[in-house]
Amino acid sequence: MTIGEDESMVTAKKSSSSVLKSALQKRPSIKERIAQGGGIRKEIPLATLGKFKVSSSRRDPIDIIIEQDKKRIPELIPIRHARMLTSPFAFLRGGAKIMIEDIGSATTSKIPVLANGDMHVSNFGIYATAERNIVFSINDFDETHPGAWEWDLKRLTASAVVCSRFLGGDKVECEQAVRAIVSSYCKKMEEYAHTPFVDLWYNTIKVEDVLKTLSACAKKEMNAIIRAAEKKTQLAMFEKMSHTVNQHRKIKSTGPLLTRESQLESKKDTLKLLDGILQSYMASLTSDRSNLVNRYQILDIGRKVVGVGSVGTRCWVILMRGANDTDPLFLQVKEADNSVLAPYSHICLPYTNQGHRVVSGQRTVQGAPDIFLGWGDYEGTDFYVRQLSDIKGGAAFIPGKTQLSNFIEYCGTCGWALALAHAKSGDAAMITGYCGDGDELDHALTKFAFLYADQTEKDYKALQIAAKLGKIQVAKEF
Repeated sequence: MTIGEDESMVTAKKSSSSVLKSALQKRPSIKERIAQGGGIRKEIPLATLGKFKVSSSRRDPIDIIIEQDKKRIPELIPIRHARMLTSPFAFLRGGAKIMIEDIGSATTSKIPVLANGDMHVSNFGIYATAERNIVFSINDFDETHPGAWEWDLKRLTASAVVCSRFLGGDKVECEQAVRAIVSSYCKKMEEYAHTPFVDLWYNTIKVEDVLKTLSACAKKEMNAIIRAAEKKTQLAMFEKMSHTVNQHRKIKSTGPLLTRESQLESKKDTLKLLDGILQSYMASLTSDRSNLVNRYQILDIGRKVVGVGSVGTRCWVILMRGANDTDPLFLQVKEADNSVLAPYSHICLPYTNQGHRVVSGQRTVQGAPDIFLGWGDYEGTDFYVRQLSDIKGGAAFIPGKTQLSNFIEYCGTCGWALALAHAKSGDAAMITGYCGDGDELDHALTKFAFLYADQTEKDYKALQIAAKLGKIQVAKEF
């Protein structure tokens, strides 16, 4: 240590030197990284990914659900159970923790990506970017965390089989759905392996490019999804979710799914809640975004029930308005807990706030996400903030209405979006090398997907029994 330097200055200097040293190192070529992935495949054959066997020490899935319930709002827990009981597919959607406990310790290629953690066919949709382009992407990042790319692909393919069965699909159609995902994933990953990093960063899946890949029938269904999403503007949400009470615009209470917190002008706890959320959230924004938010006046706040797996977590909507009723803004404040992937990942994140983790994941994968994204904490609860709705939508899978052929094509689009997400955060060339150019990965993941779909149906029946025996409480209406 030289004169005038303290310990922190020396540490900073070493850190700077380390960054420079790393930046000066030669990067392996695309060909070398593909070869490295191929080398890993020889050590860990693709057939390994097809294996699934219930561990003798496996926890009761109902106990896992009840354990998660302990952190949730008590009066909303029966709604969560009711939603998970609607079908095996709904159960899978709400059981991300159950599945990672089943597969988290299995052998992987150890090629890391920013894994989604809750990958299933309903976790995709369309949204408007900051530039107001309509794109197709993953739309939920609550569980995102560095981990194995195989975890996401296993969960997505298993969900395809479970959902196909829910829609009335036979064994052949279920297999076609899995293969559509895997073949699309591998094809796009190979393309991304040769894409310059900056181009990859800017890459999005525009809906017009999706439409080019679809048959006439599937294209018609996708266009319907797009039209429905385009109607979900902030102004449309303003008319749907609020009304005028004594000359003041307020959120409509619609039972337990959307409930006003209170009259802002008279409830001190609500004002304290808003103050805590806003102070923390605004500190996470850049000055241009915080200036934009400051232009709006808060009118009301409510509690909203969302999703399947998220039911019971703390989620608020803040109703805001600009100069008049033609300039509304709804912000959604959603609780962020530790990712279910964290105990199984060997990579630690630098974030102390779980909302920051979620926002960082969304920005990495989507590239041009919601301009209002931010995070904060309030009385020990981490959260993240985003716009509610604003040209967003997704497919609804309904037995007797959704065509299996369209669903299979949709699965291919999901595989494309997952490949882009993994390529943005991981090494596309190494993954491509590991996947190879044959059909071994298709065989392996088809085998796994059917095995895990069978397990999901068994777990779903266990939940039905638990409900009948009164082990869990179930809402009659939700």
